[in-house]
Amino acid sequence: MPFAHNLASVRARIAAACAAAGRDPAAVELLAVSKTVPVEGLREALRAGQRAFGENYLQEALGKIAALAGEPVQWHHIGAIQSNKTADIAAHFDWVHGVERLKIAQRLSEQRPPARPPLNLCVQVNVSGEASKAGCQPDQVLALCRAITGLPGLRLRGLMTLPAPLAQASDPRAPFRLLRQLLEQVRAEGLALDTLSMGMSDDLEPAIAEGANLLRIGTALFGRRAGKPAP
Repeated sequence: MPFAHNLASVRARIAAACAAAGRDPAAVELLAVSKTVPVEGLREALRAGQRAFGENYLQEALGKIAALAGEPVQWHHIGAIQSNKTADIAAHFDWVHGVERLKIAQRLSEQRPPARPPLNLCVQVNVSGEASKAGCQPDQVLALCRAITGLPGLRLRGLMTLPAPLAQASDPRAPFRLLRQLLEQVRAEGLALDTLSMGMSDDLEPAIAEGANLLRIGTALFGRRAGKPAP
């Protein structure tokens, strides 16, 4: 299916989920997760009106960023960050989803070019307790957020999670509810966070029901993809 058709279908799902939750669809941002999608696929998405793209693999992303230089694109880095990747991420991205350690935030702060606006950042939280998943533990969130808030060149925006697959959940909303509650706790301590980065192709409805305002959608927009390029 062409991207425009898929985009319309996803937006219809978002609208229906927001209606069920009594929310305004305009308050939910759609991030197109474009890992392994070739540059022409992103150009098609741009023609359909999509502007925000999420990339997991740095080297692949840098090629796309260069190819689409001058286009109105907002670039988001998603996933775990190795220390030797922070300089390129700090230099080329607008958002980072996946900071789980203060060391990484400090490196991003130090390496953010002064001429660029602050790098928007979400702290990744392991809400499902899976050993295979990245993210800080829920009881570490407040301390990490407080430490990041004081770093120059960064703007702490909110929390992000990648919960267990929907099929494994007895209560599909539970992990998203926990992330929302954590955000509320951090905000109650005086930190001005505004973003819940949660919800993907298979679970955007329960995520929206619990307050998600930034959805990371890949498969429903671009189809299932095979292969993993170099990080």
